[in-house]
Amino acid sequence: MSPALIRPATEGVALRALVARLGLPPERQPDADPLITGVSLDSRTVTSGDLYAALPGFHAHGADFAAQASERGAVAVLTDAAGAARIPAGVPVVVVEHPREVLGAVAAHVYGDPSADLTMIGVTGTNGKTTTAYLIESALRAHGRRTGLIGTVETRLGDEVIDSERTTPETTDLHALLALMRERGLDTCVMEVSSHALALHRVDGVVYDVALFTNLSQDHLDFHADMLDYYRAKASLFTPARSRLAVVGVDDEWGVRLAAEASVPVTTVSTTDTPADWMVDRRGDDGEFTLRSLDGSELQLVSHLTGTFNVANTALAALALVAIGLDHRAVEAAMSVRPDVPGRMQLVSAGAPGSGDRPGWPRCIVDFAHTPDAVDAALDALRPSTSGRLIVVLGAGGDRDRGKRPRMGAAAARHADVVVVTDDNPRSEPPAAIRAAVLGGARELIEHGSATATELIDGGTRLAAIAQAVALGVDQPAGRESVDTVIVLGKGHEKGQEIDGVTHPFDDRDAVLAALSVATSGARP
Repeated sequence: MSPALIRPATEGVALRALVARLGLPPERQPDADPLITGVSLDSRTVTSGDLYAALPGFHAHGADFAAQASERGAVAVLTDAAGAARIPAGVPVVVVEHPREVLGAVAAHVYGDPSADLTMIGVTGTNGKTTTAYLIESALRAHGRRTGLIGTVETRLGDEVIDSERTTPETTDLHALLALMRERGLDTCVMEVSSHALALHRVDGVVYDVALFTNLSQDHLDFHADMLDYYRAKASLFTPARSRLAVVGVDDEWGVRLAAEASVPVTTVSTTDTPADWMVDRRGDDGEFTLRSLDGSELQLVSHLTGTFNVANTALAALALVAIGLDHRAVEAAMSVRPDVPGRMQLVSAGAPGSGDRPGWPRCIVDFAHTPDAVDAALDALRPSTSGRLIVVLGAGGDRDRGKRPRMGAAAARHADVVVVTDDNPRSEPPAAIRAAVLGGARELIEHGSATATELIDGGTRLAAIAQAVALGVDQPAGRESVDTVIVLGKGHEKGQEIDGVTHPFDDRDAVLAALSVATSGARP
């Protein structure tokens, strides 16, 4: 079920009262005054009593679907001047210059400002949003809080789990979800906040009790004009209109800048030599570390996931708990519980045989890394624990930031021994052209002598590439006792692959298991 189809109970708001709250003058009040009990910007999800938000879009105007919305029970329409002329006669219309910019306030009011009744924790950044959100939510549940989660992988309403359609829902769905959380007695919502959501007003009407910043690196430059524009979208979360407190990772220059520019109180954390309010002191290779503050306070923590970047995520999560009022011992206890983070450094085991379960057979891992920095960090994290070859399978998405494709290939070649390039979500682009760009970046690094990779393979389709990589990991030279690591990057938790406008069922974890079954049986695809 889509989150958009789940609605809370609501007493409703009279349309004229809602319009008055927007500050529109009397002459712009609608003639009719129906009771508004919900808000939708998708005509297909309208239910009886809804205000339908008919917004201008990239390809069509929402007003073109107003008749359909009315048939489904919409009692009024919010739109702009261009859309007003297309609304069927007899339907009350509220006209504003920029309807998307007021939609958050409208939805919040209709649903009774639900975010004000929840502890709201928002996580933004290029990499680590999902992992950090899961770490926080898992720790809060261990502490006894009743939690909701909204993010890339799924939406959780207590124990109910729903697949997510996007990282951050549209503002109409967001406020409905928050109202439903309140209705079900939840007390805390942890959610990922994407740059798209911030730029497109999806989180308007929410003020986060604490907002977290993980890091910033190249991504989404198909949407943002440049890195500065990308940064400014993220930075808008750290203003009084959207948050009360901030926890900012300062391991990169963007975090340092944000800590200086944020207009809400900031707590900084660093896993490097960058000065910060809290510093990470690693105690060994088992994931245990000390988080030490400038005033001498300490948190004894453990990162349950591989890699320095996950130490950073764990530190951020712990400080989020401190920020909402948990004492240090409670934070340590809550963070000691091992979380389940789908598709993030996730070991894929076939039981026996497979995934390192027998000597000589490969350890197989699936991870969502889909930016150059994330690829670099994931492979760097696995290298110390890989006694054999590090074999990576990766591709790049179509119709997205093209500039990162060769950089992803270079990052893979920098750390892996074998790079198998494949398709990610090609969308409308020719898959071979995308693979060529990734291969080009890897090949250039190899030719310059700056790579560890000794083998570069165009693996073709994703299923074939995963099968080939796993087969390579299974085929050990006689007498060799080391174990290869096969890591499949880019899609993580995703259960589909988009090709030419069609999403086909595909799960990297299932593909790895199938490849293990074939490769370890002695057969070949």
